[in-house]
Amino acid sequence: MAARVEHLVTSGTFSLDGGTWDVDNNVWIVGDDREVIVIDPAHDARAVADAVGDRRVVAILLTHAHDDHIRAVGQFRELVDAPVLLNPADRMLWDAVYPDTAPDAEVADGDTFAIAGTTLEALHTPGHSPGSTCYLLADEGTVFSGDTLFAGGPGATGRSYSDFPTIIASIRDSLLTLPADTVVRTGHGDSTTVGAEAPHIEEWIARGH
Repeated sequence: MAARVEHLVTSGTFSLDGGTWDVDNNVWIVGDDREVIVIDPAHDARAVADAVGDRRVVAILLTHAHDDHIRAVGQFRELVDAPVLLNPADRMLWDAVYPDTAPDAEVADGDTFAIAGTTLEALHTPGHSPGSTCYLLADEGTVFSGDTLFAGGPGATGRSYSDFPTIIASIRDSLLTLPADTVVRTGHGDSTTVGAEAPHIEEWIARGH
C-alpha cells in the first residue's frame, strides 16, 4: 500500500518569554497500514497514539522544539516506543521542557527517512528557531513546514532565538525553490502551496514579518 498523509489537530498552549497563548497544532502522520512516521505529536499524546493505532512508529520527527510542539513528546515516545529526532540547534528549547532527558538522535540537513516505500528528506530552515527543520515528501509533492512557512507568510520571529532575515533566507532558498504545486502542510492552520506563497516574499520583507 502506498504511503499516505494523515492529519490530526490538537489543542493546548504555547509559552515563551513569559507569555502563554492558546494554540491549535497540526500533527502529521506519514505511512501506510503497517508503519508510520509522526511529525510533531503536539499537546495530546494519547489522541495521537490512538490515531496511529497498532501501526509501528518508525520515528518521531520534530520540526522544532517550541513547547507547544514537544511538551507531549515525552509521553508519546513512551506510548509508541519510538525514537525522537531533533536538530541539535534547538537543544536549549528542548532542555527548557525536558532538562533531564534528551532526544534520541539528531537531525541534519539532507537526512532521509524511509517510510512505506517513500522517503522524507530533512531541510534545515532556521529562523523561527535555530534548529527549525522542514520535511520534504517529494514523491507526494508535499513539504511539512512546521512553523517556518504558513499560508500568508513566514513563521513568527519576534521572540527569543528567532531571526527574520534568517527565516526569509530559509524560505527563499529551501522552500520556494520547490515545484509550485508542492503542498505546504504547516504546523498551525491551513495548508497552502509553494506557488501560492512565492509571489509574496517581497511583501513579507517589506512588512518585516
